[in-house]
Amino acid sequence: MFYEPEKRDRTLLPHDPFKAIIAPRPIGWITSMNAKGEVNLAPYSFFNGIFSKPNMVMFSSEGHKDSVAFIEETGEFVCNLATYDLREQMNDTSAPVVRGVNEMERAGLAPSPCRMVKPPRVAASPCALECKMLKIVKMDALDGSPLDCHVVFGQVVGVHIDDRFLKDGILDTAAMRPIARCGYADQYSVVDQMFSMFRPTK
Repeated sequence: MFYEPEKRDRTLLPHDPFKAIIAPRPIGWITSMNAKGEVNLAPYSFFNGIFSKPNMVMFSSEGHKDSVAFIEETGEFVCNLATYDLREQMNDTSAPVVRGVNEMERAGLAPSPCRMVKPPRVAASPCALECKMLKIVKMDALDGSPLDCHVVFGQVVGVHIDDRFLKDGILDTAAMRPIARCGYADQYSVVDQMFSMFRPTK
């Protein structure tokens, strides 16, 4: 099968398979705070690391949501690792509540203070990345038409790791059981096993 994205045969593909192809996608569980001190916590599945020296991350918001607005105001955010044990709380923080509602409190999550940025991290999350905003890019389509797509880039300035998941200086990703988004609205996956391959030297 081949199709152009805006011309797909909806009798054959009633649901856009794009997110099923770009899968699994790590979840950026983003804490932000506005200038008034209001806290927002929301999950974004268009999220990833983009550079290692220095550590850099990005997430993309479909719509100018509170996370983007708060980060624009203060220039800081936190990426909390969403895990299988925290799946229900992560999902709860995706609810479309009005600005000013603290999703962390609403989901029954305890905050923990960060060291380099003002927004709190999720205390129960085994890893958190404290970030300073580099830039926010509003995207346009090929034809130049503006899109309600906002890509936030940040540099990691602090890292929190639960020592329980460190073994001989190596972080045990599978033991933390991070979750990821998959194809459609209700589909997720969990990383609970690993395998090894080494990059060829020539």
